[in-house]
Amino acid sequence: MSALSVLDLCPIAEGGDAPQAFRNSVALAQHAEKLGYRRFWLAEHHGMPGIASAATSVLIGHVAGQTSTIRVGAGGVMLPNHSPLVIAEQFGTLASLYPGRIDLGLGRAPGSDRATAHALRRNLQSDAEEFPRDVVELMDFLSEEPRQAVRAVPGQGTRVPVWILGSSLFGAQLAAMLGLPYAFASHFAPAQMMDAVALYRANFRPSQQLAQPYVMLGFNVFAADSDEEAAVLATSMQQAFVNLRSGRPSRLPRPLPGYLETIGPEQRAMLDQVLSCTAIGSGQHVQQQIEAFVARTGADELMIASQIHDPHARLRSYELAAGCIRA
Repeated sequence: MSALSVLDLCPIAEGGDAPQAFRNSVALAQHAEKLGYRRFWLAEHHGMPGIASAATSVLIGHVAGQTSTIRVGAGGVMLPNHSPLVIAEQFGTLASLYPGRIDLGLGRAPGSDRATAHALRRNLQSDAEEFPRDVVELMDFLSEEPRQAVRAVPGQGTRVPVWILGSSLFGAQLAAMLGLPYAFASHFAPAQMMDAVALYRANFRPSQQLAQPYVMLGFNVFAADSDEEAAVLATSMQQAFVNLRSGRPSRLPRPLPGYLETIGPEQRAMLDQVLSCTAIGSGQHVQQQIEAFVARTGADELMIASQIHDPHARLRSYELAAGCIRA
């Protein structure tokens, strides 16, 4: 069975706030560590009322400080929002505090809308186009003997493992060219998943970091003690996606039984498409769906996302999915 890991968006639930979201994330990381999950990743998003992980490196340090063995990292840092030197210093600091436990996933999307991107002082015309150069520069800062005159302190020599994140063929090409592990965002953008994975594997060039291609795929899981309960839990994520695509981003809504029957065919088709890499059901049914997905894709690792309103139900969902780890 492929390794399982956790993607946490540090959701701010309807009726909750950011401090509660941070406490929930720590509790989930500690729970995942006990269950045998390999990694716990947090994602950079800005200006989103339902996501509290904007200061990603700060939150990674907070979670790593309250866990012991699980790898903690970014899934990911949106590099066009930052200078490579700053990220090298931040993750060099994290790697110095928590040796052997920090991962750095890099994406080229802004993680926000255009207005928020402008507020981040991004050059919208060129930053994303410079992503490959910035990745190489960042990796150089983290190397033992950087070619640049400037040094990342801390950072130099930490060799923090770098991943390329993507939802298109671009990231697959870059990860293959640089010989880096590749994480595909199939949990919300699955359309090009199989093409991207095939392209990455066919064109992979071994590097100092990685000898063979390594693929991680995002996968949504809503597991509960019954199929009916799991279906209700999934409605929080479904509502959140409809709200987002309708231009009304929200805190993670409370579950709403029968929600799918209240929306139109266009919204239902959108959910069927963007959330096609999803398992919903009892523990046994979810494990079967996870195993079938791995068999179809050949994924080396799954990054499990569970956007569930009730933090206790979220812990239970990850507990049920962890049956695949022991299988």
